[in-house]
Amino acid sequence: MSWAYRSQIPEFIAIAKTVEEQRLAIRNTLEYAVSNARSEATNTHLRQLTRRACGFHSPDALIAKATLTRGGLNITLPGRVT
Repeated sequence: MSWAYRSQIPEFIAIAKTVEEQRLAIRNTLEYAVSNARSEATNTHLRQLTRRACGFHSPDALIAKATLTRGGLNITLPGRVT
C-alpha cells in the first residue's frame, strides 16, 4: 500500500485507496470464504427464465418453473433409477 502511494501513479493510488476502503470486506472474504456467486447465478438463471417465459399466459407458469429449477426440490421422475 505504501509503495502504491509513493509511486505517484494515479491509477495505483486509486487502487490503494479502494483496497483500504474495502479492507474489511476483503479480509472477511479471504478468511471465511464468503462469496455472492450463488446469488448472482440464481439471479442470472431467473432472468433467463423470465426471457423464456414471454409466451406464458400468466405469471404462475414462470413462478412454477422457477420453483422447480431453483427451489431446491428433488423430484424423482418415473422410470428413472436414482
